[in-house]
Amino acid sequence: MNSSLNIYKIIALTSFLALAAVQYILIYNTYELKNRQYNLEERRVIDKSYTTSITNDKVFPGGTPIIEHYLSRNMNFFEKLYQTDRKEFYKFSERVSDSLITELRQKSTMDSVFSQIVSKNKLSKDLSYLLTIESVGITFDGTKFINLFDKNYKLISPDIKNAPPGVIISGTLENPNLQNEITRLTVSMSYRHAYQVTFYLFADHDDRFFRVLSQMKLTFVLSLLVIFAVTVIYFITFRNWLRQKKLADMKSDFINSITHEFHTPISTIMVANKSLQNEKISSKKENIDNLTDVIERQTLRLQTLFDQVLDITKISGATLEKEEYDLNEILEEILLDYRLKLTDEKVTITFNKENNIPTVQLNRFWFTTMLNNIFNNAIKYNNKSCKEISVTTAKGKQGTEIRIKDNGIGISESHVKHIFEKFFRGNKSKMSSVAGLGLGLFYVKQCTDAHGWQISVSSEEGQGSKFTIYIQ
Repeated sequence: MNSSLNIYKIIALTSFLALAAVQYILIYNTYELKNRQYNLEERRVIDKSYTTSITNDKVFPGGTPIIEHYLSRNMNFFEKLYQTDRKEFYKFSERVSDSLITELRQKSTMDSVFSQIVSKNKLSKDLSYLLTIESVGITFDGTKFINLFDKNYKLISPDIKNAPPGVIISGTLENPNLQNEITRLTVSMSYRHAYQVTFYLFADHDDRFFRVLSQMKLTFVLSLLVIFAVTVIYFITFRNWLRQKKLADMKSDFINSITHEFHTPISTIMVANKSLQNEKISSKKENIDNLTDVIERQTLRLQTLFDQVLDITKISGATLEKEEYDLNEILEEILLDYRLKLTDEKVTITFNKENNIPTVQLNRFWFTTMLNNIFNNAIKYNNKSCKEISVTTAKGKQGTEIRIKDNGIGISESHVKHIFEKFFRGNKSKMSSVAGLGLGLFYVKQCTDAHGWQISVSSEEGQGSKFTIYIQ
């Protein structure tokens, strides 16, 4: 069973992980789709408004004069250095680039431009933007551009900050990326002593990630419901499978036990019958008496087995006819009758009764059989030379209590919770020599339930067991 159980767990875990992986891929792809589509219309509106505002300008309104001031007026000097001293050319480029970027940052009008775009188009006031320059280049011949700096260029001024898309001119957006890119523009002229500028505009909500996730609430809920439903179905299926497996094992044990229990008396009766048919044996009256006694005992044993099985069927769902009894009196009668059956057993049964116990409504037959089953177990599962059973009546917090204690072999902690289950017989290695069908204590539980009572068990291996019946 352990092997099949482990296989079942591995298959279930693998299936669950596969389902979780599929759900993850579904959620990831949905997020990517939502992320690409997020604020798509807003981006178009901002792009149109921004490009309109810089139709005759660069980077931002008023940016062209600043750029031309640093590049156009120094073009001849740039060309001279480039042709004569490349090292000085790059040093001069650094100084000019630093000055250009610094002034663009100081004189940027993009804050007011972006505010006007948001206000005019009634966009969300939570939008942030980022304006960056990716590169600036110059050409001496109108065809080949030489970069003065690009997005990976280390500028001199510590005040100038770089972002992945280039040098930051203005704006506060923290995570510029392809999804929130509004536009990327490259402005260049194809004549001598011209320049080229590439710049970006980004705009987005700072909490874009959570906004996209909020649009996926239905997807999340459905995914969680699917995983939850599969987990619940697996749990229920697994629990039912364990129950069915356990029930099948117990039924198999029951069939083996009942086969053995019925086979022994039947075989004995058949042997006794054949002996009676033998003229030499049957000619003596003494032999006939002995054989008929054997047949009678084995017949009674068969009858007891049949009754035990039938009793379980009768009590299931039965409505008991109850009468009012003095609990101490009926217990004394039951114990007296039971002692008379123990002629061949060294068993001591003591009865400790508390006075003023109230009368009890019960079915005498089922009550008697229930107690006899507990007594039988106390004797069967006891390897002491002198077996002891004590019966006590008392008033407890939950009403009247009947406590039955023995000095038997006890019950392990792992088996206590199962002893009232149908066909359960505990540790088979210890019980192999003890006859039984695993129905006795099941019958006891059925009887207490039918009366509306409760029963509990406390036990310790080697120290015996204690059954307490609570009568409300």
